[in-house]
Amino acid sequence: MTSAIHALRAESLTPERWAPFGWLPVRDTDPRDGQSRLEFSWNDVHLNVIAHFADETPRADGGLVCQMLFRHLTHTQAIMVLDNDAVMVVAAPGTCLASPDDLSALHAFHLKAKDAFVLHRGTWHWGPFPVTADEVTLYNVQGLRYAEDNESCDLATIPRTIEVFPQA
Repeated sequence: MTSAIHALRAESLTPERWAPFGWLPVRDTDPRDGQSRLEFSWNDVHLNVIAHFADETPRADGGLVCQMLFRHLTHTQAIMVLDNDAVMVVAAPGTCLASPDDLSALHAFHLKAKDAFVLHRGTWHWGPFPVTADEVTLYNVQGLRYAEDNESCDLATIPRTIEVFPQA
C-alpha cells in the first residue's frame, strides 16, 4: 500500500446507480420482470450459498481496503445478501484499471440484508465484504466453472491505496 489514498464512499443500491454494472431483480408483478436475463455461455448455471469474511481484506480506519477486482466473461452473476451489511466495489465491463486516473471508474455500494443484484458479464467486482460483522452470507447464482473464468486485476500495481467507506 502507498501513502496516496483513493477514498470510495459507498452509495445506496438503486436501479439507476447500478445500471452500468448490472441490474436489480424486480417483483414478478412488475412490468419490467423478464426484460433482463441471466447469461451462461457455458450452460453451467449453478446455485449455492457463499460467505465472505472480515479477515479476507485489510481494514482502514473506518473502512476496508480494496486490493483486487475479479470478473467473469462467460456469465452473469446474481447475488442476494442474506444477513449482514456489506460493501462491494465494481467497475463497468470494458474498464481498464492501470493508472490512478482509471480509479474514477470504481464505485462502491453499501448492501443490506435482502439486497439482490445481478452483475453484467465482465463487470469488475470486489466483495461483498462485511461492514461490522465477522461474515456476510450470500445467495449466489453463477457459472459452476467460474474458477476457469475468473480474471483478476491487481490494484496494488496502481500507486494508490483504495479505501472503501460504508454509509454512516
